[in-house]
Amino acid sequence: MNMARIDYSQKISGDNIAKAKANELNMSPKHSIEIATFIRHQRVNDAIAYLNEVVGLKKAIPFRRFNRNVAHKRGLPGNWDAGRYPVKASKAYIRVLESVKKNAEYIGLDADNLEIIHVSANRGRAQKSFFPRAMGRATPKVRETVNIEVVVREVA
Repeated sequence: MNMARIDYSQKISGDNIAKAKANELNMSPKHSIEIATFIRHQRVNDAIAYLNEVVGLKKAIPFRRFNRNVAHKRGLPGNWDAGRYPVKASKAYIRVLESVKKNAEYIGLDADNLEIIHVSANRGRAQKSFFPRAMGRATPKVRETVNIEVVVREVA
């Protein structure tokens, strides 16, 4: 029987560690990587609150790496200007962060004192499909997917 293994990129273990992972989510890898960079080393509840503000188009995610032709946004944290509102990716991250909170509660950790110690977003498998065009033609397109993993630790 061939079963899929869920491996994490970091071998982190301990009594106060909780993990969550989501594979092949249909969203932009660039947005996912920027969100991962932003929420790393934050408290889980603070990250969820900020991402809810992003979904509501109130606050932006600073784009540090993939920021070519990205407009400036007012009120970004730190000394950064370029940013966007990646709503679809933010919703996926909220789901993963809620999942890791539930996993932490299940193993007996305090869900209000969780810090994100590792978060990564990697490109997943690409799915090839087509755009139907006029005159019976078609244009190929590639649907990108993302693998997200989050590891949290309980802090005092």
